[in-house]
Amino acid sequence: MPAIIRANPPKIWFLRHGQTVWNAEHRVQGQMESDLTELGQSQAAAQAAIIAPILETHRPPVLVSPLRRAQQTAEIALGGMPITTDPRLAEAQAGVFQGQTLSEIAARYPQIRAENPHALDLFCAAPEGEGFEAFYARIANLLSALETPTVLVGHGLWGQVLRGIICGLTRAEMAALPNEQGCVYELENGTERVLRDAQTR
Repeated sequence: MPAIIRANPPKIWFLRHGQTVWNAEHRVQGQMESDLTELGQSQAAAQAAIIAPILETHRPPVLVSPLRRAQQTAEIALGGMPITTDPRLAEAQAGVFQGQTLSEIAARYPQIRAENPHALDLFCAAPEGEGFEAFYARIANLLSALETPTVLVGHGLWGQVLRGIICGLTRAEMAALPNEQGCVYELENGTERVLRDAQTR
């Protein structure tokens, strides 16, 4: 396991994609594709209301996961602002679990499911998956490359590790983090602030 370190990159605004069809079905996506639901589109619209003044004031660069749900979210939330697609922002590759529901995983891999109640640990324990060490290293690599305050649009587990690295959390603490959609996580100087649209509170 990699050493958990606290990183202090430039200020980050992190957007998790909105709800997808597979989210609603409790089906593991990983690096497979699933489109936003109507609720997911509404969540991205809520992010648009939050991020608009930030974009206008700071004009930050935007990096987005190549996976379609993140691209769809960015299109709605950022109003057509220019983006750069970065493969390092893709969600954890969850091996044989991808495409299966959580109940199917529990039936087929009862020991793995029982030992890993949190999604981050479950994805990273998947046979033929990416694993935590490689996932963590990929995220840390992107963080080390940031030179200016940046908007990142990606995925739930990716965001948990990102937030954990910046806030100096252990792996167990990362895995237990809440994982909201429709908000913006503002990360700076080792702290996290969750920005929410006033109309959705």
